[in-house]
Amino acid sequence: MARPLSPSLEADEFDHSMMERALQLARQAANLGEVPVGSVIVHDRKIVSQAFNLRETLQDPTAHAERLAITLAGRALGSWRLEGCTLYVTLEPCPMCAGAIVQGRIARVVYGATDPKAGACASLYRLVSDPRLNHRASITAGVMEKECGEILSLFFQDRRVFSRLEETDTTNPEGCLSG
Repeated sequence: MARPLSPSLEADEFDHSMMERALQLARQAANLGEVPVGSVIVHDRKIVSQAFNLRETLQDPTAHAERLAITLAGRALGSWRLEGCTLYVTLEPCPMCAGAIVQGRIARVVYGATDPKAGACASLYRLVSDPRLNHRASITAGVMEKECGEILSLFFQDRRVFSRLEETDTTNPEGCLSG
């Protein structure tokens, strides 16, 4: 049976601690050259799974932090039905991940930074709360939004600088350093 729509819930101290863990995972992703997004799934106030983006590492377009954490949570709990679980993620989930949230019956989504280009919880689409679907999740948005947005901004800023440096290095086409 479909749940009624729930209003956005306020974040508490536990939510902030779980988002801090998700940020730690995002930093691990950045260290691997992955887009820095981290995700944690909690059931009964205990972490059951955690993951960060691994698209480049695995060469898998579906290896988003949320999707990986959802798969791991199903295995940890012995069920694909993740009822009663809360998903924490540093960036608003995309349509693929929002679909996985609905399919996994996750009760609540807590995210940090909004994603105006691909967000499917509130920014671009509202998949996780769409009344036409068989399941809806409560949403708490903007938890540690500044920190979550900052890690992404710095990552992409660094990539743009590095890309420009590669383009302008015409004196040494092999990329070797002299001196």
